[in-house]
Amino acid sequence: MVGQGVVLMLAGMGIVYVFLVVLIIVTKASMGFIANFNSILPQDAPKKKLPAPSAAGDDADVALAIAVALNG
Repeated sequence: MVGQGVVLMLAGMGIVYVFLVVLIIVTKASMGFIANFNSILPQDAPKKKLPAPSAAGDDADVALAIAVALNG
């Protein structure tokens, strides 16, 4: 009974190992295949982020909120 369990365990681990090897091969092959189409559909350059708005207006809003909270 234990021998059958060990055989079953080794068979399962072998199947998983073979699947992972095939997965790596297919992934690398698809990367090479898709790289051929990069000239047809190039990726857009990342857009620049807009600068954050100045904090000058925020100070007035914070002061107003504090005044309203204190005077209830």
